[in-house]
Amino acid sequence: MSKNMLNGAQVIVDYLIQEKVPQVFGLCGHGNIQFIDALYERSEEIKTVSVHHESVAGFMADVYYRVSGRPTATFTSCGPGSANLPISLANAFLDSVPFMAITGNVPTSQFNRGAFQEMYRHHQADFPSTVKTICKKVFQPTRGEMVPLAVRQAWKTMVTGRPGPVVVDVPFDVFMESAAEEAPKAIEWNANISSRCGADPDGVEKAVDMLLSAERPVMLVGQGVRYGGAADELRKLAERLQIPVAASASGLGALDVNHPLALGLVARAGHYQANHATRQADVLLALGVRFDDRTSSSWIPGYSFTIPPTRLIHVDIDPEEIGRNYPVALGLMADVRTFLRQVHAELDRRDNLFKKSDARKKWLAQIDGYRKEWDKFVAPGFSDDTTPINPQRAAAEIDKALPEDAILVSDIGVHHNWLLGFCKPKRPDSLIGSMGFGPMGFGVAGVMGAKFAAPDRPCVSVCGDGAFFMHANVLGTAVEYNLPVVWVVWNNYAYASIRGLQRGYLGGRELATDFKHPETGERYNPDFAAMARSCGVEGVRVDRAGDLGEAIRKGIAANRPYLIDVDVAADVNPAGAGVWELPGLGQSKAGIGTRFQPG
Repeated sequence: MSKNMLNGAQVIVDYLIQEKVPQVFGLCGHGNIQFIDALYERSEEIKTVSVHHESVAGFMADVYYRVSGRPTATFTSCGPGSANLPISLANAFLDSVPFMAITGNVPTSQFNRGAFQEMYRHHQADFPSTVKTICKKVFQPTRGEMVPLAVRQAWKTMVTGRPGPVVVDVPFDVFMESAAEEAPKAIEWNANISSRCGADPDGVEKAVDMLLSAERPVMLVGQGVRYGGAADELRKLAERLQIPVAASASGLGALDVNHPLALGLVARAGHYQANHATRQADVLLALGVRFDDRTSSSWIPGYSFTIPPTRLIHVDIDPEEIGRNYPVALGLMADVRTFLRQVHAELDRRDNLFKKSDARKKWLAQIDGYRKEWDKFVAPGFSDDTTPINPQRAAAEIDKALPEDAILVSDIGVHHNWLLGFCKPKRPDSLIGSMGFGPMGFGVAGVMGAKFAAPDRPCVSVCGDGAFFMHANVLGTAVEYNLPVVWVVWNNYAYASIRGLQRGYLGGRELATDFKHPETGERYNPDFAAMARSCGVEGVRVDRAGDLGEAIRKGIAANRPYLIDVDVAADVNPAGAGVWELPGLGQSKAGIGTRFQPG
């Protein structure tokens, strides 16, 4: 190799540095040692974070982006190393989160020979087929000279349009082959591309006409508002036209939940004021939301939405989501922040806006009545002092204990439903969860990515006992990199969300959903606090609701990795104003209110 030529690995590392990637998360293997060597050469410019399971790397990269707004990268080896990554890849893909997965593969000279860890039965070096359905695109350069093109195109694909992860699958020898005299200039190829497209101007006028003529308008916000940086424009529009704002689970926090126009969560377990407003709305402006089954009460009319007769304005950067589950009165492909700015510009040209906002007083008064009904319905759970801890009380105590700037990363499980119902996120990155693919471990590992993104902010993971036990290796990583994160293990001694389905839909025929000691039949789990201490992490146990908030405050103040094992009741599930259907097994019942029938 010529002295002035970069090899494939060096080109990739240089490009990441140009794109201001501060660190990469990954795990070593024989298939990527040359890439790791290239990272070693540039270790003063890009940090390498070694984890103990590949999916952990993906979850960390995922949440790093959700907090910082900047993509990062992962590195994994061939065979099982990269085959451990698809869970976190799929999660990022379905939640529209970009990161670059750099995966090693066998040398090109060994393609289709069945070399160690080659997937070759259907096609040579066929890892790309494993992941092509769960990322935006797979790039597999097979010569060194192909690497510069692959890496710059991969980055562009990742961050333009609807964001999402990409895979750059690199054979062992291609990492080492001469690739270029220099890496592509990132500032020339990607710095000047904007995907913040605006909506059709005629469509903007029509949307404004519909909003101004509506008697019962509601805005519904999803993840596109939070990670699209549109929170300020959303709040200004809500206040300008006095339109209440409901949120999907992925949209909570786009508007401070304490804002008087914030309705909270619309979902199967949604707040009464949110569901009852959205299902009665005459015009619903949906921004960056995809109308999944949980948000939409399994698309059963009258619980979350009643479309039609509600006239739906659906704005999304991905036209595939528009008209997927509901017919639209107006569908606009646009970046939501750009669209909201267009709406404000159009409103600047309109007269009598104060009269329009005054006309909303009756509608908002009705909604205040719904809010009072909800507050009365949920009040008992906040004062329950039983042991194990009432889960609603646990969620409220967690929320009260967190500082204003804290980042709460939730894992998947019944606790997530309680947090969505009873935490009050004040900003777009206050409460982070996974709502598309829903993998256990997202919050267990992701909280470390949050801490890398925001080292000066408290980062707390609330995770179920099942998910934590699956990914307890994170304790070692937190110690190795001195990450002062707090894990609150919501310990209910069961896969409780699924056990709840067995009880609700299968007549209580429970199997494989709880954890019991084989001799006594009593609840069983490892002592998670002792497990943490064995790893060098401070670990404590909490059995009383009144002690939970103080434990969290101490954990944050400790400024070191900290675990709180919390005994939480497993026999109560959150009830809300919506429903959920498992086709063939039946439909749940709303906890508050009845199905809305339009007049």
